[in-house]
Amino acid sequence: MVAEAKKREIKEAHKRKKIMRERFKQEDNIASAMVIWVNEILPNWEGMRATRRVRELWWQGLPPSVRGKVWSLAVGNELNITPELYEIFLSRAKERWKSFSETSTENDSVEDAGASVADREASLELIKLDISRTFPSLYIFQKGGPYHDLLHSVLGAYTCYRPDVGYVQGMSFIAAVLILNLEEADAFIAFANLLNKPCQLAFFRVDHSMMLKYFAAFEVFFEENLPKLFLHFKSYSLTPDIYLIDWIFTLYSKSLPLDLACRVWDVFCRDGEEFLFRTGLGILRLYEDILLQMDFIHIAQFLTKLPEDITSEKLFSCIAAIQMQNSNKKWAQVFASLMKDNKEGDKNHSPAPKS
Repeated sequence: MVAEAKKREIKEAHKRKKIMRERFKQEDNIASAMVIWVNEILPNWEGMRATRRVRELWWQGLPPSVRGKVWSLAVGNELNITPELYEIFLSRAKERWKSFSETSTENDSVEDAGASVADREASLELIKLDISRTFPSLYIFQKGGPYHDLLHSVLGAYTCYRPDVGYVQGMSFIAAVLILNLEEADAFIAFANLLNKPCQLAFFRVDHSMMLKYFAAFEVFFEENLPKLFLHFKSYSLTPDIYLIDWIFTLYSKSLPLDLACRVWDVFCRDGEEFLFRTGLGILRLYEDILLQMDFIHIAQFLTKLPEDITSEKLFSCIAAIQMQNSNKKWAQVFASLMKDNKEGDKNHSPAPKS
């Protein structure tokens, strides 16, 4: 027994040593990459961002110290939002919170959206509720935590900036990840621009027609890459919306460990919406053998709450193995074909114009 215990102890010691060696190596790699990003890439962003060397370095994960800056540059600011504009919408949000706290029945006729007070109030109440559910294990976003008010401000300002979208569950996770990597105004600018991308806009506005196109495109590559699992899902009529909606809504920040979610964000900011669906296929590939043994209920439960021990090395190895090409068509072409088919279908079924 003593000999067995000693064996186990030696084995554990070797394991700890290996983990420490890997950690030191990872820290060295991050430090080296940070020097390259700070001294070479960021000062020459436009000229270098698309080069093969930068793309390869980007794939390995951004150093945390430059992550926010690179995300901001990659997402861009097509909406031309300034820090001053953020302050204006934040002031409006604060006025609204104040008026709601004073009275919940007063009708405000000068609001941008024309939505009812009850709807707006429900939206603000949902923000309060959602903030407390955002990364609960970190505690920093809970009431009294250092980032609680900041998250509340960014989300409140957004509901004033985009009353046509309002607040939708899941947004708090996206805003929280940005707040952890950027200053307040920059986080808002990135948040608004990110949610203005076609895929995010389709999901957050619950545009069912567009969402179905995204699911259909996903299934094309699902069948191409994982035919056995695809047929297994089909046999149970298990459709992508059951697991993909939550993944896309929160950009994996709720489904994956935070450090791994940030690595997914790194490449998502580089490659756009295609990478969100490629990541989904990577997850399915990683757990393919397990999922093939499961029925509908167990698959749905498993994909809704992924294992916590998922590692970036294993996941990114599976993502790298996913081919985003079908009959020589890339993601954008497949999606465009689906959109075209839809438009032609609408044309064929449209009523005859009245004279």
